[in-house]
Amino acid sequence: MTAPPPNGVLGVNFNADPRVMTFGELRTAEATWVRGIFAMPDADEGKPADAPVISTLLQAGAHGYGTVLSLKFPYYPERNKPLPRPGTDAMNAELGRLDKVLPAVLNKADILVIGNEPFIECPHDDWNNGVINDFYEAIAEHVINYRAAHCPDKCKTSLYLGSLTYLDDPQWTGVGTERWMAHVRNTPEIEGTDIHPHVADLNGADAYLDYILPRLGPGKKFLATEFSLVQLWQKHLTDRVSREYADKYDIPPDTKVWHVIKNALDKPFPQERWYDFLRTSPWFENNKNFLRDQTLRFRATGKLAVATYGVGQDAAMSNRFGLDTKPWLLNSLFASRTVQPLPDGTPAPNYAWLDEFKALQHQ
Repeated sequence: MTAPPPNGVLGVNFNADPRVMTFGELRTAEATWVRGIFAMPDADEGKPADAPVISTLLQAGAHGYGTVLSLKFPYYPERNKPLPRPGTDAMNAELGRLDKVLPAVLNKADILVIGNEPFIECPHDDWNNGVINDFYEAIAEHVINYRAAHCPDKCKTSLYLGSLTYLDDPQWTGVGTERWMAHVRNTPEIEGTDIHPHVADLNGADAYLDYILPRLGPGKKFLATEFSLVQLWQKHLTDRVSREYADKYDIPPDTKVWHVIKNALDKPFPQERWYDFLRTSPWFENNKNFLRDQTLRFRATGKLAVATYGVGQDAAMSNRFGLDTKPWLLNSLFASRTVQPLPDGTPAPNYAWLDEFKALQHQ
């Protein structure tokens, strides 16, 4: 594999669980780039290079794939743990973790994303009081200085700051996001920012582009390491299945969409049945070209470096599926949990996405 340069590329994303992906699936999808997420507290558990996420990306890189690693700092509001302030013991602990991770990935990963979903992964009070910006700017400065000291000559690893979420909701933009984009714009060592447009319709991601593009600055690009129509899928979980599907599979006509998905997770369907379920669901069938259309919109900006799309159905998407579950599993390229394996034992492609993904590799 020889990965193309990061200029309008579409790759795959395994999030934090590389078990949902095999190199055989990458070849089937004709993918050239791979993205994963490393949670920084895991640096305390052993050598980062041996952690599944990082070791998988290093292996992919050794095979010629382009690689993107997002560093996650999980200070979720529900954990009641504040973001560290620069100069404190808590901040020094985070910088110490960076000093463990950076030797494993610098000059090996192609792109290092400083942050995963920072505005989701921190207390809401810190959005507009400068704390979130102080923290991530200090992290970025440490990474930049480390790279300059240890990888000074044409380092392979470029740096992005990411990732911004819910930019289609005015409550999620403000002082914090403005300073975020200013730091991206004014820091030469940072190549751009990352966005995660999980939206309810094809036009939903336009709000993200409308926000970041005027604020990026000359020569900067953006990543879209996650994107999907999951907000639309969730709106239809309480819909009844189609009459065609109910009749064909002899199920009650008032069966709800979420119940069909749960049944498929409990006992995976034959491929034809899963395809029939999605094909006869207008909310899905009418949007089955989303992957193509959204990728082309990203590329049309001339500012896309790399976008990555979910590759597999992991346990977090599937366990205890119910009415209020976000149906991430409808997005993935392969349906390893809702569809029976193919005769050769490999996971079946999920409905609609794989052919479009492959076609986009050649456009």
